[in-house]
Amino acid sequence: MWRWWVLLMLPAIAYGAAPKLQLALQQGQENRLLTLSQSQLLAQQPLPAALTTPLGSIWKLLVYAYLVDTQQQEPDYLCNGSQPQEEVYCCEVGKKITRDRALVQSCSLYFSPQRLQLDPQQWASYWQRQQSPNWLQDLAQLQPGQRVPVAELLSVLATLPGQQQARNVLLDVLLPVDGKLVGELGSRLRIKTWSWRAEHEPEQRQGGFAGWLMDGTPLWGQGSGTSKTVLHNYANVLNQVLPQGQAVDPLGCVVVKMFDRYPIVAVRRSGEQTPIKPGRLRGRYQVEFSNGNYQVIESQGELFLRADSGQLTLTARLEREEYVARVLQREAAAQPVEAAKALAVAIRTYLLQNATRAGECLTISDSSASQRVAPEPATAAAREIAAWSTDLVLAGAAVTYHLDRAGNNRLSWQQAVSQAQQGMRYDAILAHAYPRANLGRWDRPEISCQALPEAEAWLATQQKRWRETLNDQPGYASLGQFTVCRLLAGKPHVDRMYGRIYVRDLYSLQDRLDLVHEYLHLAFAAHPNGQDEEFVEQLARQLLLE
Repeated sequence: MWRWWVLLMLPAIAYGAAPKLQLALQQGQENRLLTLSQSQLLAQQPLPAALTTPLGSIWKLLVYAYLVDTQQQEPDYLCNGSQPQEEVYCCEVGKKITRDRALVQSCSLYFSPQRLQLDPQQWASYWQRQQSPNWLQDLAQLQPGQRVPVAELLSVLATLPGQQQARNVLLDVLLPVDGKLVGELGSRLRIKTWSWRAEHEPEQRQGGFAGWLMDGTPLWGQGSGTSKTVLHNYANVLNQVLPQGQAVDPLGCVVVKMFDRYPIVAVRRSGEQTPIKPGRLRGRYQVEFSNGNYQVIESQGELFLRADSGQLTLTARLEREEYVARVLQREAAAQPVEAAKALAVAIRTYLLQNATRAGECLTISDSSASQRVAPEPATAAAREIAAWSTDLVLAGAAVTYHLDRAGNNRLSWQQAVSQAQQGMRYDAILAHAYPRANLGRWDRPEISCQALPEAEAWLATQQKRWRETLNDQPGYASLGQFTVCRLLAGKPHVDRMYGRIYVRDLYSLQDRLDLVHEYLHLAFAAHPNGQDEEFVEQLARQLLLE
């Protein structure tokens, strides 16, 4: 046995002092500790009982859970400018922040026990009923520097009250405008980030995260640097090593009117001649339509045959992600993976935008006029694709798609396949098909691009005027597709992934100079000139003055 442990630790020894990420998570009935480089898994072992972590900002997640479960109605936090170093994580002066946004943005002032007037005795009694560790029962220990056993933290997270709401909200941590994290990880992580001083080197920073996979599996991570740098540095390897999991969304049901445009004559069990009576279906059946065609179906209890006014109808009651997987299976395929991920997001968005609500479920037809649904359980491959992007939708565009015809806000499956084969990631495929849309979460789809069509039109006109000058510049590539968005805060900039230019407006000379400047950053993106601020600014002034 000792030889196995020595061999297990050899890769880690070989890498010496190279940056590493420690990742702890539940696997079956056991907690495991994985050691990762930025490119691969180095080692894994049972989680040591002695391993501890600072709470960092995780204390805010614990307060959040308490507020949710006890149904508190605390007021929003108003940023009044009195604590500028702390309010930078909360809101602008004169504005308020809500509980959910405060959790995502890590607003300490919102969750301050003093502001919330939390009673230490009530707090202790509540967590005692939850059979929580002693450190969680003591409100005074809820400090960023408080070190707690990682194993105990995982145990707390596994049964944390208000967990489903927290998991929904924390998807926003992966959804900043730059798109890197959600592009690498999809929606698999639902985590609260934290940063604190290193245990033995107080001048050094360490950071990480704690939370869940999408299926509720608790996990914790820690590496050198701030939480932001840790996530960005290890996103790729996390995507490789995290278990696939399955989406857990018992409230996200969809009722589908199967074969909506094809009248049904009879339904028979496979191999039998006698039509079955209306009711819940289990097993394989053959459906006969009035046009003489037949269709084999399979049900595990989710299909229902009904006779309404003498007309037979089939309906399916599906969990939302099973619906997404079945549409993917019927309309396209689970390969290539990046194309399938892009289509899964489009399918989910189409459902959100076009289904009607009937009680607790959404209702939609199985039809070529909407989305066609496989009349059988989805394959494991289709379910994995849907689960990888659970809750992700597009905001900012009316989403459609087609087998082979691209168009305005319409994804072409064949084009997506070609793009994936050329190495494009799913979010880049979506950005190409829906240039004004961005990824958001199902229960809170928001648009981060307020388009400036006048600026786009002006820039398109200027492109023609500047063609002769710019074509002489090494590295210039005319942009066939771009979007100009209104800048709400910060400095003008570009988002190369989505082909977006963020500027304040169009009407002043400075606005136009900013617009030209950022356009040139995109147009020279594949050349060193695109990173040369002096070159870009001089060329922008030359073009504008001409």
